[in-house]
Amino acid sequence: MIEFFIPMEKVPTATHQQTKVTCKDGKPIHYEPNNLKKARADYIALLSRYVPDKPLDGPLQLTTKFLFAYPKSWPKSKRTTTWKDTKPDNGNANKLLEDVMEELGFYKNDSQIASLIIQHFWAEPTGIYIKLEKL
Repeated sequence: MIEFFIPMEKVPTATHQQTKVTCKDGKPIHYEPNNLKKARADYIALLSRYVPDKPLDGPLQLTTKFLFAYPKSWPKSKRTTTWKDTKPDNGNANKLLEDVMEELGFYKNDSQIASLIIQHFWAEPTGIYIKLEKL
């Protein structure tokens, strides 16, 4: 099992769905806009220290808890950890994280994730909690 919390001042909201397409010589070219490139680079830098010696094999369960900063409009007296039900949605937010974890070698392929638990909260401290375990 791998389990850790990454404190972050601002949890990335860029998602894999934001990939863009342009045409060159009549052929489509997919590219990542700058905010998505930055989110990917941030994930790589932050997750690198937690990469296992060898990729986990077999079916896995991935639990992620995204802890977002409270909106500035929320009074400090009402700031308790609570569910976040605004964009980005769970699937899109988690896909970039899963792709980076695969790229870094947490597992061989994200298809190994047989069980996925994704939660979004308004909370302090802000960051991402990750638990990856073999089933």
